[in-house]
Amino acid sequence: MLYFSKLRIFFISLVSIFFIFVALSNFLKVEYKLLDKKINLGLDLQGGSYLLLEIDNKPVIDQKLQNLTISIRNLFKEKNIRFTNLKLLNQSLSFQAEKKYKEEIINIFNDEESQINPYYPTFKSHEFELLESENIYILKYSKQGMVKLKTSSQDQALEIIRRRIDEIGTNEPNILKRGNDRILVELPGLDDPERIKSLLGKTANLTFRFVSSNKEDSFGVEKLFYEDSEDEEIVSKRIILSGDNLLDAQPRMDNQTNETVVSFSLDRVGAKRFGKATSTGIGKQLAIVLDGKIISAPVIRETIASGSGQISGGFTFKSATDLALLLRSGALPAPLEIIEERTVGPDLGQDSIDAGINALLIGFLLVIIFIFFKYKIFGLITNITLIINLFLLIGILTIFEATLTLPGIAGIILTVGMAVDANVLIFERIKEELKNERNNLIAFDSGYTKSRTAILDANITTLIAALILFFMGSGPIKGFSITLGVGIFTTLFSVYFIARLLTVLYVLKNKEKKGLI
Repeated sequence: MLYFSKLRIFFISLVSIFFIFVALSNFLKVEYKLLDKKINLGLDLQGGSYLLLEIDNKPVIDQKLQNLTISIRNLFKEKNIRFTNLKLLNQSLSFQAEKKYKEEIINIFNDEESQINPYYPTFKSHEFELLESENIYILKYSKQGMVKLKTSSQDQALEIIRRRIDEIGTNEPNILKRGNDRILVELPGLDDPERIKSLLGKTANLTFRFVSSNKEDSFGVEKLFYEDSEDEEIVSKRIILSGDNLLDAQPRMDNQTNETVVSFSLDRVGAKRFGKATSTGIGKQLAIVLDGKIISAPVIRETIASGSGQISGGFTFKSATDLALLLRSGALPAPLEIIEERTVGPDLGQDSIDAGINALLIGFLLVIIFIFFKYKIFGLITNITLIINLFLLIGILTIFEATLTLPGIAGIILTVGMAVDANVLIFERIKEELKNERNNLIAFDSGYTKSRTAILDANITTLIAALILFFMGSGPIKGFSITLGVGIFTTLFSVYFIARLLTVLYVLKNKEKKGLI
């Protein structure tokens, strides 16, 4: 119906003005903003770094299987199963046992009954394969078990990477899974890519261990080098404390030595262990080991029972800040390797912005000229509606602080085309109605009503395509689908509310005039 109540007119005007104001906040420097939000530019527009990381799961597999050795020993002892030569080799556990234990061993690892064993719930047939040949048993991950392990490592690594990047304050990072052992990191506007690479390349596995002069240490010893020198120490393999017990870590200046240190605080369990170790180890060196390198090895002078301490090692304030960040965010479950790296400079980003804006302006101007030439006053109404439609679209993207990419600009351009298509359908239908109907009001009302089905069909099918692209695509494809999807809703609103309102106002004033369109 060609009727708009005052309430509806007020609502349409309010919505339009609000989104125009929000959209303009991206372009105008306003001291006091109603909403402190803006559209963020993607990597292809702003410049920045692109990193593709691959997770090395081999250490994780070895660690998981190593942890099982104690469980296997305890279980076999409980079952009175005699075995020998239990060892870890080539990402599998192997041991020897007499033939009389064969059935019982297979039951333990493969039978469904073993899944309800309260002590060893990880021994499930879908996670491990048990191979038996000449009394030698080999336990290794099955294909399903490997997928499960890799997925778990990837999820943990994704969360740790997100924490580390968020700590730095990088604007709108894009962190995505790729397969089941890779992670994509896009960092728009990044001005120090080497620092990010250094932070993401470190596992941040922190341990506290005693320096041991006794090579016969019951826990075993290993030779470790200092992080920034060729000096070495013989360190016990016994872990006094790990990064899992860390509550917080912060860089600060030591008032006594006037050097930069990293202060840390421990949880209740960690404080208890640390206190006990320092009370029994007075006079010993306590090596602080990060990713297999000794940061420092201070001598314990007194018992530390407060659950807090500090790490020194000739840090600059930046290196101390980065170390504290790594410790706070936690250790990665597995090492990461950068297998692909790209840096987009700001000049290339500006070129992309200029190219996209130029394409939008040229296409928009051509559409405006054609529509105005074709439909005269109603073409002018369409052009005004198109401009408002763009403001609506940009305003909505601003509120959600969306990241705009080149494909996103393509989605905006396509939105303009969809909006024009809807208006053309309406006006052509009105022309058909005017051939058989002398009353302008009825003809215009019928034109809007009878063209609605075709317009909705076109926009709904496009929306379905946009949703499929969003859920099945990634990165730039999602950016395109978001702007296209939002553009469909703004187009329908602008066509059936804004353009229709302006058309009604003109037709009501010229309802007796012939040849309106």
